[in-house]
Amino acid sequence: MKALHFGAGNIGRGFIGKLLVDSGIQVTFADIKQTQIDQINQNKQYGVKVVGEQSRLEIVKNIAAVNSKDESAVIELIKDVNLITTAVGPNVLTILAPLLAKGLKARLVAGNKEALNIIACENMVRGTSFLKGKIFENLTAFEQENIEEVVGFVDSAVDRIVPPTEFNPNDPLEVTVEEFSEWIVDQTQFKGKTPEIVGMELTDNLMAFVERKLFTLNTGHLIAAYLGKQVGVKWIKEAISIDEIKQQVKATMEESGAVLIKRYAFDPATHSSYIEKILKRFANPYLNDDVNRVGREPIRKLSPNDRLVKPLLGTLEYGLPNEYLINGVVMALQYRNDEDIQAVELADFIVKNGIEQAVKHYTGLTDTEVIAQILSRYSE
Repeated sequence: MKALHFGAGNIGRGFIGKLLVDSGIQVTFADIKQTQIDQINQNKQYGVKVVGEQSRLEIVKNIAAVNSKDESAVIELIKDVNLITTAVGPNVLTILAPLLAKGLKARLVAGNKEALNIIACENMVRGTSFLKGKIFENLTAFEQENIEEVVGFVDSAVDRIVPPTEFNPNDPLEVTVEEFSEWIVDQTQFKGKTPEIVGMELTDNLMAFVERKLFTLNTGHLIAAYLGKQVGVKWIKEAISIDEIKQQVKATMEESGAVLIKRYAFDPATHSSYIEKILKRFANPYLNDDVNRVGREPIRKLSPNDRLVKPLLGTLEYGLPNEYLINGVVMALQYRNDEDIQAVELADFIVKNGIEQAVKHYTGLTDTEVIAQILSRYSE
């Protein structure tokens, strides 16, 4: 089996690419960083440091790489592979879509009618469905119909903390990951035979797991980053070691968790244990997870379908407490980082248009009482 994976960064190499290789799949990475591409093609392997209570070094082999700017090379691969995955970040999916459309059209013309499945492994709700929409914008109705018959667009939920790695001169591709990983996919969306991939879990109720991860891991991670930045620490593990921060992070996850319990009938005790597991992961002493890395891109994180506003909307839907989630929205609006394009844009918009317009523009919130609370706490 052959796979084309877009994104040879830490997540691509340390998470998705590794699971594919562990499953005996021949993986070609597509990326724009030529140095990295050359290293992959020259070394044909790299190490993954799995850190935790049983730390170990695992070697990933059977790999190749191509520059994703080389359209002809990428299109040739798309014509032939059985699986396409991505770990490029939600914002890059739109950029990637036209190239994928060209590749899928070329696959049709070549007469390859074998099933092909595409899985976007991104921190977003139904990222593959979003990518499919962008791809179809570049196809005729006839092409869409024919591609729909043989190409599965499979949504997934991914969860693994992969922080920046200290450079190893003996293995420049080496990456560090936590022991825990979770890759859950919608089994109803595959075309042809479902691939057997180590660490990939199948479900017919993906949204429950997508929102569980988004509302717990992603929400809690972000709150820990914002609170850690406020007190001047560098790492998430330092932030979560401060009891007051840990309690606020936990309280926020409990608010978002109450939405999950209402919406998906999660067992409260089981979900409480899941929250404790997340807190333990944040405290992993072997992970150097920078608060600025976790807190970056506040505009994306304030959007209606992301980790702050989406659970907040859930609390409004079910009439649940939301004090800590509102605080999270306020902290995102207050996030400042001159090296973060979105943080600079957000700050500039607030200066020019005022905080109320910023709340309405970026969050899509319409509840006047919640907006009033956000404005009041922001001014404090």
